Amino acid sequence: MADRVYVFDTTLRDGEQSPGVHLDVEAKLEIGRALVDLGVDVIEAGFPISSPGDFESVNSLAKGLKGVTVCGLTRAKQADIECAAEALKPAERPRIHTGLGVSDNHLQHKLRMTREQALEAGVKAVRLARNFVPDVEYFMEDSGRADRAYVYQVVEAVIEAGATVVNVPDTTGYTYPTEYGSLIQGIIENVPNSHKAIFSCHCHNDLGMATANTLAGVLGGARQVEVTVNGIGERAGNTSLEEVVVALKIRHDLFGCDTGIDTHKLLSVSRLVSKLTGMVVQRNKAVVGANAYAHSSGIHQDGVLKERTTYEIIDPHMVGAEKSEIILTARSGRHGVKHRLNEIGFSFTDDRFEKIYEQFLHIADQKDEVTAEDLRRLVETVK
Repeated sequence: MADRVYVFDTTLRDGEQSPGVHLDVEAKLEIGRALVDLGVDVIEAGFPISSPGDFESVNSLAKGLKGVTVCGLTRAKQADIECAAEALKPAERPRIHTGLGVSDNHLQHKLRMTREQALEAGVKAVRLARNFVPDVEYFMEDSGRADRAYVYQVVEAVIEAGATVVNVPDTTGYTYPTEYGSLIQGIIENVPNSHKAIFSCHCHNDLGMATANTLAGVLGGARQVEVTVNGIGERAGNTSLEEVVVALKIRHDLFGCDTGIDTHKLLSVSRLVSKLTGMVVQRNKAVVGANAYAHSSGIHQDGVLKERTTYEIIDPHMVGAEKSEIILTARSGRHGVKHRLNEIGFSFTDDRFEKIYEQFLHIADQKDEVTAEDLRRLVETVK
């Protein structure tokens, strides 16, 4: 099993489907260039047939982005595929991403097709797409709720038809890590021609499992992860790019896999996407949240100041953060207060410090955070 995990970023397609988000072509190009610089392997640029604006976006990114695969989404319909092929013509490495649902729920209620009809339509779509591009990804929507035997049948048929990547989406965020990992592993072990394709994880976060499921899929043998910056996307969002990439790096002992991502640029890309989409990153968001490397508890502060790894498994520099932060609150201890005083240029005898610390606690009880300016005023008043 290869140890390279390809990063497929769908911030500009699935991420833009977040309610209230709209990106114009220039904004998409700015994010696209940042993603290329970050080191993603595939950028899903949009759904070309959905609107003239989406066609223009995909076409512009296909022209403007070099050194990356540019992908366009389609339904398993001739008009969609032909439209995507046209939009992707300028791309150095074009990919058409087509497919159909595979769960009985989607087949009956959404597609109104039998399993046999959907399978035939999917194979036909892959064959048509291969007439335009050598790289075709097939998505099996709602795989997480589908019958395993039918999933295996679809995978074998679409690979035989020419699919180079098979996407196994947990579209509704229904599965749990053991189930999703088993699904990927089961496909690889039970489909005779599975060695001819890369399997891809596309997980949603409805039950808060997107990152965990994606990582379980990697353990099961998937070698592409479909992610968005900051985990943005429909409903509760998609799998977070930064969480998956950093997890693979920090727990290399467990996964044994690498990506091509320059992790030092994760924070800057996160901030760019937040600014352009208007979607604020929650403070306690893993990896890129404002509190991710901040400590206010005295016990934690003491540990981190003695040895960072006591409470931080991620070095802030790894993701582009400047440093760990000691946030002074009523829960801060002497070590944290002394550290912050040293940072702003003060050093005191033990007796003087104890007087300052005693007054600090009175101030801290009245404020959410004691700032550097508060400390300076405190030093001036305590003699």
